[in-house]
Amino acid sequence: MTDSIFSHTFENGLVLAAHRMPWVRSAAFTLLVPAGCAYEPAERAGLAGLLCEMVQRGAGPRDNRQLVLDLDNLGVERGEFVSAAHTGFSGTAPAENLEAALEIHADVLRRPHMPADQLEPARAVAFHELRGVEDEPAQKTVQTLRRRHYAEPWGRSSQGDLPGLRAAGLDDLQSFYRQRYRPDGTVLGVAGLFDFDRLRDVVGRLLGDWPRGEAQTVEEQPPTARYEHLPYDSNQTHIGIAYHTVPYSHPDYFQAWATIGVLSGGMSARLFTEVREKRGLCYSVHASYHTLRDRAGVFCHAGTTAERAQETLDVTLDELCKLKHGVRTGELDRLKSRIKSGLIMQQESSTARGGAVARDWYHLGRVRPVEELQQRVDELTCDSINAYLAEAPPTDFTVVTLGPEPLEVPSGVS
Repeated sequence: MTDSIFSHTFENGLVLAAHRMPWVRSAAFTLLVPAGCAYEPAERAGLAGLLCEMVQRGAGPRDNRQLVLDLDNLGVERGEFVSAAHTGFSGTAPAENLEAALEIHADVLRRPHMPADQLEPARAVAFHELRGVEDEPAQKTVQTLRRRHYAEPWGRSSQGDLPGLRAAGLDDLQSFYRQRYRPDGTVLGVAGLFDFDRLRDVVGRLLGDWPRGEAQTVEEQPPTARYEHLPYDSNQTHIGIAYHTVPYSHPDYFQAWATIGVLSGGMSARLFTEVREKRGLCYSVHASYHTLRDRAGVFCHAGTTAERAQETLDVTLDELCKLKHGVRTGELDRLKSRIKSGLIMQQESSTARGGAVARDWYHLGRVRPVEELQQRVDELTCDSINAYLAEAPPTDFTVVTLGPEPLEVPSGVS
């Protein structure tokens, strides 16, 4: 169905990428704006998230309440997020309401009110989210792991920190808005029932004359210590382990992705079977893939008791290192079944597909048809995966622990 995938780049750099799904009655969109937390001033950590909250508190002809009511009346199921690279806005609605929903979001991007009397309520929301992380030791462990693993500023947490949130004022928000809310670098992904020619014209009318921004660069600082312990008064210990892998755009991505599926992705996966089921070392263990445009990482987490924390760390690292010996046919067969099930679900969901369309364009400069994804999965073999693992085995681990006592980490992780 490659003939149902469309794209158009406007003169100001804005990209519209779309997948027409005539078998659904909904339409979904994802807007990726190049206003991620990696672009914040270091002393204003959390600024991108605070701005994301503020731009939705009234825009264009609508005040805060009317904007929410109008989206609700259109039946728009919506969300927003901040990542290292982007601030994202998404929505799903009946297909006939897509244009109206995009019109409101165009106002959010281009004509936000950012009223002064809404700054403190927005800051209170940011404080609440930040404190929520402090109350979730697993999330705090993984956030610290990402910060340790990636070069600064790509590992930053979107929640920021208390000093940064307290210091942020309207001038900071307006300055960051002017710098980062811009069409060049913005991707609009749409999936569902629509006419592309009409959609392109609507987006052109709403966003085609949005002025470009000025070029900016990000200065990176390499990670320092590869092991960090976070003291935490508890009888539990949380363990985070990360290692580098290839990004989504890399030719070996599917092989790398498969190895993570063998590690984690069901009760038959290695980490669950070896660390939790057979040895009873922990109550939770999993691994996940995270990609930026030019780098990526595998991030593992295990939650255990303080008494069994050292053994849990040792056994988990051992299972990661064993990957270099390759995967087995049965593991690959189970993995393919899970992946194909996920692809079928994506085909039936305009929401999932809209997000995938936007992400594909950002990472690849094109949209992968679902048929191509299915073919790449079908083509996976143990030989191709094992050849990749022989060339790029898990190594150079970054470790973060949170609990009453630090743990002993192997040489090379310090």
